[in-house]
Amino acid sequence: MSVTKQKKPNTQIVADADALAHKCLDLFVASIEQTLKQKDAFYLAISGGHSPQRFFELLGSEQKALSLPWDKIHLFWVDERYVPHNSPNSNYKLAADTFLTKVPIPKENVHPIPTEFKDFDSAARQYEKTLRSVFHIKPGQLPKFDLIILGMGSDGHTGSLFPNSNASFDTKDLACVVYLLDQKLPDQTVNRITLTHPVICAASQIVVLVSGAEKAKTLKAVLAGPPDEVRYPIHVLWPVLDKVLWLIDSAAAKLL
Repeated sequence: MSVTKQKKPNTQIVADADALAHKCLDLFVASIEQTLKQKDAFYLAISGGHSPQRFFELLGSEQKALSLPWDKIHLFWVDERYVPHNSPNSNYKLAADTFLTKVPIPKENVHPIPTEFKDFDSAARQYEKTLRSVFHIKPGQLPKFDLIILGMGSDGHTGSLFPNSNASFDTKDLACVVYLLDQKLPDQTVNRITLTHPVICAASQIVVLVSGAEKAKTLKAVLAGPPDEVRYPIHVLWPVLDKVLWLIDSAAAKLL
């Protein structure tokens, strides 16, 4: 990856989670309009979690979102828990419930991470095949998303790149398996599949949504301290900071 020319993160602070979602929607619409002036398709990857939920709801309700040329938008996921797509823990289900069934996006343009395989590695390889097919790339090449929308956890993770996880350092795959113990599901290992950081960093534009007071302390450490990809995996974005916009609500920004 090339070294960024920008040393300081580009941050925008808004009043609350609703303002955050509306700002993200405006950026999304503008990005699509600009991109489609240059080519015939727009490639988007989204995350799950609390921060983007209101943005998803706006996609399914605001007229400027509903009237977008969804037939030209290809939708992918940054990461997914290895649960059925109808599970309440599924990132796919969050999108389906909030906007996918409400916008006119063709079924063939929706590319969820597969979770039906018995072998997790097979699922990751299948998602990699989908990426190569849709983006028309060869082995050794990276897909280039027009926009990736990320969140940041209170532990500094993004996607499913978690602290002290080898997934943060996988540079040869497009997608990989992450093994975790989900505290919300006692005694159950909830494996995940995530895009690797070279894929994330190859995107033309990256937006990081950070919402909630519980993230304030970590956000301050992430933005002000030296990069530490082991402790705060979101620091994998530091080589491409010039392409990253941090959208932060006032609660998360209270210590900045």
